[in-house]
Amino acid sequence: MRSYTETQSRKDACGRPGEAVSLCAHPCSDCNLWLFHKPTCKMTTFRIAKDQFATLCSKGHVREAFESFVSEIWEEPHLFSNLLQACVPLKSVSLGKQIHSLILTSGCSSDKFISNHLLNLYSKFGELRAAVALFDQMPRKNIMSCNIMIKAYLEMGNIESARNLFDEMPERNIATWNAMVTGLAKFEMNEESLIIFSRMNGLGLMPDEYSLGSVLRGCAHLRALFVGQQVHAYVMKCGFEFNLVVGCSLAHMYMKARSMDDGERVISWMPAYNLVAWNTLMAGKAQKGSFEGVLDQYCMMKKAGFRPDKITFVSVISSCSELAILGQGKQIHAEAIKAGVSYEVSVVSSLVSMYSRCGCLQESFKSFLECKERDVVLWSSMIAAYGFHGQGEEAIKLFYQMEQENLPVNEVTFLSLLYACSHCGLKDKGLDFFDMMMKKYGLRARLEHYTCVVDLLGRSGCLEEAEAMIRSMPVQADAIIWKTLLSACKLHKNAEIGRRVAAEVLTIDPQDSASYVLLANIYSSAKRWHNVSEVRTAMKDKMVKKEPGVSWVEVKNQVHQFHMGGECHPKLVEINQYLEQLTSEMKKRGYVPDTNSVLHDMDNEEKEQNLRHHSEKLAISFALMSNQVGGLIRVMKNLRVCSDCHVAIKYISEIKNLEIIVRDSSRFHHFKNGTCSCGDYW
Repeated sequence: MRSYTETQSRKDACGRPGEAVSLCAHPCSDCNLWLFHKPTCKMTTFRIAKDQFATLCSKGHVREAFESFVSEIWEEPHLFSNLLQACVPLKSVSLGKQIHSLILTSGCSSDKFISNHLLNLYSKFGELRAAVALFDQMPRKNIMSCNIMIKAYLEMGNIESARNLFDEMPERNIATWNAMVTGLAKFEMNEESLIIFSRMNGLGLMPDEYSLGSVLRGCAHLRALFVGQQVHAYVMKCGFEFNLVVGCSLAHMYMKARSMDDGERVISWMPAYNLVAWNTLMAGKAQKGSFEGVLDQYCMMKKAGFRPDKITFVSVISSCSELAILGQGKQIHAEAIKAGVSYEVSVVSSLVSMYSRCGCLQESFKSFLECKERDVVLWSSMIAAYGFHGQGEEAIKLFYQMEQENLPVNEVTFLSLLYACSHCGLKDKGLDFFDMMMKKYGLRARLEHYTCVVDLLGRSGCLEEAEAMIRSMPVQADAIIWKTLLSACKLHKNAEIGRRVAAEVLTIDPQDSASYVLLANIYSSAKRWHNVSEVRTAMKDKMVKKEPGVSWVEVKNQVHQFHMGGECHPKLVEINQYLEQLTSEMKKRGYVPDTNSVLHDMDNEEKEQNLRHHSEKLAISFALMSNQVGGLIRVMKNLRVCSDCHVAIKYISEIKNLEIIVRDSSRFHHFKNGTCSCGDYW
């Protein structure tokens, strides 16, 4: 019987050409006329079924796909791969295991294609044991099988197994090398990642954007500027210089290596910015200490039409924290709520720190409580906030709560705890926690931990014990730990140890003005004016300038800055008049200026005049004059509050019947009803 197939073009109702259809024809056995009909080709039907099956799988309808096309799956077992791929976005381990059972039943479990999809499924779900068992049973493995296992090992942190499998592979492809470079960098094994990258380059293999990004992040972590510059040259050679992923990693590397201008230049060369580029730029400015610059970039980013994410908010909120601008911080908090990221743990940690550093401890705790998924960073931030505000007992309660809930603790947790104890005079508890950290939790004490313990001992008057600890500790002492002890010598007026400790500081940092000032204060308290004169002469000879005291206060959403003497403020005359009246009223209540705070050998009247113009007093007077205090004044200062100002502010809080919160370089002081939250321990 003869037959043929032809394609005819259908016409619609208006006679216009429609879709073309294929027709099959064969002669009728009775009348010998040709009969035309649509083809019923088995291959075409199967192809249509496969498309429908794939569509169901892509939509996540795994059970429906299997039940509707079970015969097609048994006929072509490779279709199991679609079912396995569909399980990954559904995050259904049980469903994946059921399909694995069906694969075993079908007898196609030895198929490399299907086995690789199974390996991928188990590795994506973190089922490393199941993946290893399957891999060991595979009769035929290929490069893809090994690549999947290497990624699985690296994802689970099993570096040794990944390294062994990599070394055993008789043949590797670019994906193998990229997986090793990226995986090692992820676990901060940056030197080994760079070695693998170098070997890969030696073989002439071209890296992808992710491996280049990983290598550059490794250079950033190592602060390896020269190596990073070499990678930059290689990036340009490979033509990746305008790639957004690589460009952002390059900028991050330069900024971490403290080459800020180069980092900003890389971003400026990028043909288009994405959110990562903006975030990198803001993080770099924050690292540089340009916190106003971070806020400027944030405004520019929003004007450019980009929506901030949690990384953006962490940088911006942290900048508000450093600048202690509560109004701006609250506004950005509201924007984080609007963006739907206010409950992200990293954002909450930044909010806890910001509110704490702006003097709003209750708001810090409120943000802490509102977060349901709290990590060790957030707990440590809240403990530090309590310590910063002199509430050591609350900090300790929070730590015990962590222990009761079996939450992990780390070195930062104990650092926050020791800081809280040192600022509340809890010497014995602090020393117990220091021992607990090393003996119970097996954590190694860093220099910062020893500094807190020295502060604990020094404040308690155990100066010789503190000095002995510094000289015997297993880590190298820096200027900060010696200055901590020097502050304690000033507190306890111990000129002998103070002179010895100051010598240690100035050996490390000869230009450190704070050490000269502390030593001069010690001599001044002992009325040893000739020694004060020697210190001032040494400062002059070495061209060391004392850091000026600066305080700032926010009034009517505007930050006002005050320096010692207040010469720069336009309302200086009015402020001085107000302060003179306030001082007179304070004296009637019993205030006696502490002239020992003045280092110069001058008469008492001149000393009082000097004390009256300290920056924090000027800031408080201006806030009171402005009549916008609302029962609360917040003042921030770059240096520690002197003893005279501390006494004076207690009197002001009582006279004006309001709370005054002062943040100095060390801690917060809450003045209310003539008392301070620090209990005169600072």
